[in-house]
Amino acid sequence: MSQPDFSHDGIRTARGKAFRYLFMLCALLSILTTVAIILTLLVDAVDFFAEVSLGEFLTGTRWSPTNEPVAFGVLPLISGTLVITVGSALVALPIGLLTAIYLSEYASERRRAYLKPALEVLAGVPTVVYGYFALVYVTPALDTFLPLSTFNALSASIMVGIMIIPMVSSISEDAMSAVPDSLRQASYGLGATKFTVSTSVVVPAAVSGIFSSFILALSRAIGETMIVAIAAGQTPRLIDVTDPAGLFLNSIQTMTAAMVQIGTGDIVGQGEAYKSLFAVGLTLFVITFAMNLVSELVASRYREEYR
Repeated sequence: MSQPDFSHDGIRTARGKAFRYLFMLCALLSILTTVAIILTLLVDAVDFFAEVSLGEFLTGTRWSPTNEPVAFGVLPLISGTLVITVGSALVALPIGLLTAIYLSEYASERRRAYLKPALEVLAGVPTVVYGYFALVYVTPALDTFLPLSTFNALSASIMVGIMIIPMVSSISEDAMSAVPDSLRQASYGLGATKFTVSTSVVVPAAVSGIFSSFILALSRAIGETMIVAIAAGQTPRLIDVTDPAGLFLNSIQTMTAAMVQIGTGDIVGQGEAYKSLFAVGLTLFVITFAMNLVSELVASRYREEYR
């Protein structure tokens, strides 16, 4: 029988193995958690689709899981989610990208050391605070110019956009900072201005990271719950693209808000309404998974490697 090695090298080797197994356990725990969530959604979603056809769920234009006549068409929820996502993107993507360009190319090291952490504080604000801020302050302010409903998609979109700005700016700034200075110096040597270097050299070189930040931020916007539940209302309606004003001025309901309403409502356990919560959750998961998959494909396709 071999004797345990209590030498310095033996203890260091054993400690290295212990840390390796600990890290592997943490990685497996993350994977198992994801798999458990997917299986939980699938089990109840499959039971739901045994009672409600998949075609009716995906193509139905009316969502009313608790009121007669009962209907489980998810299109109004998807369209409401897309409105919030597009509206928040119009706010967050340009502001976040311009902020990242400033932090990476124009701000001094000292100024960046203060501005970047201050900007990232926005990501730590509870989303319920954003929701009530939109309802109490943003909507009344906008109502002086626009005929807004008390609950509307515009205020919710603005606040969701502000919430995801730090994600866009921080990840984009990291991608721009990773661009070698040799590319900048070569452009300056050819007589380019700082603006030209920033927009024509740095941004294209960091496009994979910037695009990833866009997709991650939009995935976060799609999954946002409290802001849209408080500020956008709970009126599931199919968006009419021929009426641009109606897109943002009236109340809508997103998939996440519908899940909150079902989960906190007075529904019969294991009934169709209860199981529809998991069907909507699975739909939301598929959408966000597809977006993240596209992000990975684009990032790998356009990723620049510098030596």
